[in-house]
Amino acid sequence: MGKGEQTRQAILDEAFSLASCIGVGGLSIGVLADRTHMSKSGLFAHFGSKEELQLAVLRESQQRFAEVVVRPALRLPRGLGRLRAIVANWLDWTKTCNLPGGCVINAAAAEFDDQPGPLRDEVRNALLALNRSLAATVAKAVETGELSADTDIEQFVFELNGIYQATQQRRRLFDDPEADRRALAAFERLVRDNAVIHAKE
Repeated sequence: MGKGEQTRQAILDEAFSLASCIGVGGLSIGVLADRTHMSKSGLFAHFGSKEELQLAVLRESQQRFAEVVVRPALRLPRGLGRLRAIVANWLDWTKTCNLPGGCVINAAAAEFDDQPGPLRDEVRNALLALNRSLAATVAKAVETGELSADTDIEQFVFELNGIYQATQQRRRLFDDPEADRRALAAFERLVRDNAVIHAKE
């Protein structure tokens, strides 16, 4: 990695952490210049506009999510073990990446859900990709026989997303020390509801 690339990555590291606290919409060249003690012109050399900076942070978030949530789980055999690893990694990922304000993409989904444009498109595509990955993992658990053949995969993924959203609220808004335990209990109940034994009853 050349010096220019190293500098750009260092800026992205700072922007990524900052976006966790103030939101992607709050990021600007000026705010980041103050935070990094760089000139605005220096930052413009790496990111030509506020929107390019914001898009770069959203893409950085996706890359780090893949590195800490998805890729480690892919080392496990297909089936419930892999699905459980993804869920556990997903619940822990903001701690693993030291994001003091929580998930950047999750917050951006609320920021840009009614604001058409490249930022909304980036967030939407990131979440669609996550849902496809979750659906594929659930489907493999069906193929291995650990989940029932009549499992509604889209409903399963919908409920997984609900568990994640509720967990973030309980953690961040209510400071609930039981949030993670409740999340895992809800996930295991979802698994039991779709287990093969139910197909035999």
